[in-house]
Amino acid sequence: MTATDGPGTGAAGPVRALPLALPGAVARTFDTPEFRGVTFYEVRAKSLINRVPGQSRVPFEWTINPYRGCSHACVYCLAGDTPILMADGTTRPLADLRPGDAIIGTVRDGRVRRYVPTTVLAHWSTVKAAHRVTLHDGTTLVASGDHRFLSDRGWKHVTGARHGRARRPHLTTANRLAGFGALPERPPESPAYRRGYLCGFVHGDGHVGPVAPAALRRARAYATACGGLHAMAADDREYAGASVRDASDVLDWPDEPPRAWRQGFVAGLFDAAGQLSPAGGDLPVFDVVDKVVVDWLVECLAVLGFATVTDGALTRVLGGVRERLRFGLMFAPVTPTGTVAGELVRGDESLRVTAIEPLGVDLPMFDITTGTGDFIAAGVVSHNCFARNTHTYLDLDAGHDFDSQIVVKVNAPDVLRRELAAPSWPGRHLAMGTNVDCYQRAEGRYRLMPGILAALRDHANPFSILTKGTLIARDLDLLTQAAAVTSVSVSMSIGFLDEALWRSVEPGTPSPHRRLDVVRRFADAGFAVGVLMAPILPGLTDTPESVDATVAALAAAGAASVVPLPLHLRPGAREWYQAWLAREHPHLVPRYRQLYGDGAYTGQAYQREVAARVRLACRRHGLPTGGTGTTRQPSAGPSPAGAPSEALLLSAPDTATGAAPRSPSEAGVATTRAGLRRDGRPEHHGRVRAGRHRCGRIRADHRRARPDRHRCGRIRADRRRARPDRRRCGRVRADHRCSRGRADRRHHRTQARHRRGRA
Repeated sequence: MTATDGPGTGAAGPVRALPLALPGAVARTFDTPEFRGVTFYEVRAKSLINRVPGQSRVPFEWTINPYRGCSHACVYCLAGDTPILMADGTTRPLADLRPGDAIIGTVRDGRVRRYVPTTVLAHWSTVKAAHRVTLHDGTTLVASGDHRFLSDRGWKHVTGARHGRARRPHLTTANRLAGFGALPERPPESPAYRRGYLCGFVHGDGHVGPVAPAALRRARAYATACGGLHAMAADDREYAGASVRDASDVLDWPDEPPRAWRQGFVAGLFDAAGQLSPAGGDLPVFDVVDKVVVDWLVECLAVLGFATVTDGALTRVLGGVRERLRFGLMFAPVTPTGTVAGELVRGDESLRVTAIEPLGVDLPMFDITTGTGDFIAAGVVSHNCFARNTHTYLDLDAGHDFDSQIVVKVNAPDVLRRELAAPSWPGRHLAMGTNVDCYQRAEGRYRLMPGILAALRDHANPFSILTKGTLIARDLDLLTQAAAVTSVSVSMSIGFLDEALWRSVEPGTPSPHRRLDVVRRFADAGFAVGVLMAPILPGLTDTPESVDATVAALAAAGAASVVPLPLHLRPGAREWYQAWLAREHPHLVPRYRQLYGDGAYTGQAYQREVAARVRLACRRHGLPTGGTGTTRQPSAGPSPAGAPSEALLLSAPDTATGAAPRSPSEAGVATTRAGLRRDGRPEHHGRVRAGRHRCGRIRADHRRARPDRHRCGRIRADRRRARPDRRRCGRVRADHRCSRGRADRRHHRTQARHRRGRA
């Protein structure tokens, strides 16, 4: 692919090769204020239509995503010399990492986190303003202001503000970071280190005892380099310990040993007479009898910051995971010292933040993508700044205005036309906006959606769009043309109307009132616009007054239906939201613990309560609800050639039943997903249609195929036998006595007696 200037206004920045396994892709930046700090990765996709895995609970089977982007943390975060913990227990500078490297990340395990191995998926670099974060133990980290670290109060940015649009969770001197602190560098193999290693190895009888072959090879190589100990350099084990010691002055105890000699001595003694003790928490233990050797060992470890205890012939290193990691890195023995995989993530007072200061200069910064979304930088848990591969529009903004990298499939319209024309494509309903908002800010520059909509129109393929972006109004004419030949569904996501709350939790999206204007425009154009009322924030926007005001505004704008969805908190959004809640609304923290516990979703009792409030508000304002949603039925249709499966995160439980939420096509908007020929046009009714009953209705809607409906056609959940809160007349019991007089009730009883008499 040849790099060209980006579409629209703004000068294109320097073109760089995309560090992903995507041939022909380029990276591009723009100097316009709207996209400053955003990097676009232009790729030529091989396919665009994605099939949702069969185990997913979402109600749609096929999706289109012209963009793959991120609305979470920052980009290009840390200085290149920041040591990153590798999966084998060693460290490597961030700038030297490459895709495929095995490193250490973390995962949630109930209420705690554990260290686990993960893989570097991608690696980038740029230049950004630098800040220095200093910890109590002397650890220093150079990062951008957008970078996030895991603290005792959740994920926090390096810098932020308490008020205004820059408000977000950020580090202060009251925070402690999670991890084990700064890790030492691996010692260089200097002459002093070699002499110390040989001294420890021989005094531990490694030259005559059973040791690892790698340790013996190292000792022989060091002996050759030191110009002495010829007995060890040769492949001859007949020499006793005394003869080896007398062979050279290499083994003499130094008067003032340097640091490197001490490191080499401990490493050699550990390779000769040491191991990890399972009974001692997998910490190093030395089996040495010689009192002089033990004294030197204890002194060297104490000088280098390790506490020990001697019990008979055994000398143990005290501490925990931090000490075990430091031991392996500081002394670099051949004998493995283990990794942190499986250990709990902790933090202590030594990792308290003592200072955060801007350096006043722009420095080269690096960023990686990992499988777990984080990594261990300089001994503390650092957030993976590139978004998770399956970022969705329903996740809350992490507290910044969309500093991101966006992968743009620049050939999306052409690829879609080819796939729609393929004989293997069954003409199924396609959902857009289910993973990444297709009308995000990048669409204003790349303009991919007009070509996509034109392709869907020309092939009469049914589709739906769910978005928070007001840019969809630009394509109203194209959507109108498509609706004339196929089924088109348009839905907006509007959770509440509070402008102050919107600026706090969704600062990168258009305001709720601007989205209401889009609903009004599409309703005036004849579209039955469904609204996903999400997220509903417990204790903030779930009150009857807030729900009623939102539903009233939706009804006034011409919305066709409403599907409520309470807030769900996935990892990443959960930490940010909890920190924000504790700062802004601390009185709600206990309620959230009760509602969410360790999960991402509220309980069904709360979901039913919210659904009832929205349902009553919709009745007051004459607006139907979009129902409670259904789960997707597996399709027997074949996949289009080359269409990969794509995991989606849009699996929030239904507001009343715990099922997955409906797609925009099912949220009160008529969208045909069955009964279409390959070209998208409806087939005839009757016996030709196995999916229809003889009456012409779709079997899925028929009484015999709908056990949740009564023979009268009403949903059983709304009937008296399933609704103890309603009277036979259908009115709510609480309102029955107040709204009907005694004469009316007597009249009903009289009519009932007459009916029984006639029977």
